[in-house]
Amino acid sequence: MINNIENVVYTGKTRTTGGRKGAARSDDGRLAIELSPPGSNGPGTNPEQLFGAGWSACFLGAIGKAAQAGKIALPTDAAVEAEVDLGLTGDAYFLAARLNVSLPGVDRDVARSLVETAHQICPYSKASRGNIDVEINLA
Repeated sequence: MINNIENVVYTGKTRTTGGRKGAARSDDGRLAIELSPPGSNGPGTNPEQLFGAGWSACFLGAIGKAAQAGKIALPTDAAVEAEVDLGLTGDAYFLAARLNVSLPGVDRDVARSLVETAHQICPYSKASRGNIDVEINLA
């Protein structure tokens, strides 16, 4: 089921040239990066790292929203580490991901509840649900 957006809050616009050996730039000039294939020694980053950075930032924001709703204080060193795998099955490429969440000092049951709520409200989690293997770990 596709959900239709009723009110667009923001639209990020980028232009990429050269594919995995190219460059990406945002229309506002705030993003300007070189791209290189995963595992290479080339300059820049790759789509898997960018996806991981975007998802982990969004997921940590969703944890913050869940904490705010529950009147729970998050530690200043709360973090989400994303690991995004690019793999092959036969000759088809697929992604898999792990989100490793660190909420030091937060009761484990409370932390688990925050993570579960975040996974339901994070737009990246919604986009990936049912499309890629996702594992969420609580440190």
